[in-house]
Amino acid sequence: MKKRIIITNDDGVYSPGLKILHDSVSDLGEVHVIAPETPKSSTGLGLTLHKPLRVMRVKLWNEKSIIAVSGTPSDIIHISVHILNGKPDLVLSGINVGDNTSLQVILSSGTVGAAMQASLLGIPSAAFSADVKSPEEFMRRNYRRALEIVTRTIAEHLLEKGMPKGFDLISVNFPSVIGKKTKVKIAKPARIRFAQYTERRIDPQGRPYFWIYGEPTSPEEGTDAYIVLVEKNIALTPISLNLSSCSGSEDDAEPLRERAEENLREKML
Repeated sequence: MKKRIIITNDDGVYSPGLKILHDSVSDLGEVHVIAPETPKSSTGLGLTLHKPLRVMRVKLWNEKSIIAVSGTPSDIIHISVHILNGKPDLVLSGINVGDNTSLQVILSSGTVGAAMQASLLGIPSAAFSADVKSPEEFMRRNYRRALEIVTRTIAEHLLEKGMPKGFDLISVNFPSVIGKKTKVKIAKPARIRFAQYTERRIDPQGRPYFWIYGEPTSPEEGTDAYIVLVEKNIALTPISLNLSSCSGSEDDAEPLRERAEENLREKML
């Protein structure tokens, strides 16, 4: 029986990162693309409980039928289970435009939120994000190739072996440049990625409003942010949703890291 895979994201159905993720695993099973109709960044684990959710089929990518949803990435996980009449075997979320490193960002990310929501339902899941500023950067030939190699490797491993013992989901962050010598490193999340600021401003009608923004901080060595932004390597972060303690050991994720790095080295052009 074919494995059922859900592909989603928080950048919306028109993101090239969604198509790259789909293309990398399209032959691994029965693949369903179900994504937000518009970008839903920073929605975290948010669910839409106060209004109806609309679902529509759209044709993209040489007439492939995909499902666009008016809600959040976390909404999509629940809708996917309903559409499939049961849980899929795997949920893959991404590939996000912009990294999702640090606890600060992981906990607000819609990309990681979809994977977390799936893991709460007992579905193996992985989230993929890249340190790029625009979707066009995905289309660099060698860069796209690297994304396909690593996402496929991780999907294959999770379908064959399941989640590493003691962990609930995998978050993968790609640097801005990837080559044959790029390493895949298991990394704990940094605590903070941005220093947060709030500004009070006045609009043209004289009414006050507030603007929240962040400035990048210097990441701590050994963390996901340091590995991606400073070392320019790929950070593989196994995450446990047991907030009281961590029952997993990073050593249990080592076979997955080794497999991803080996395939990247062998298959990059």
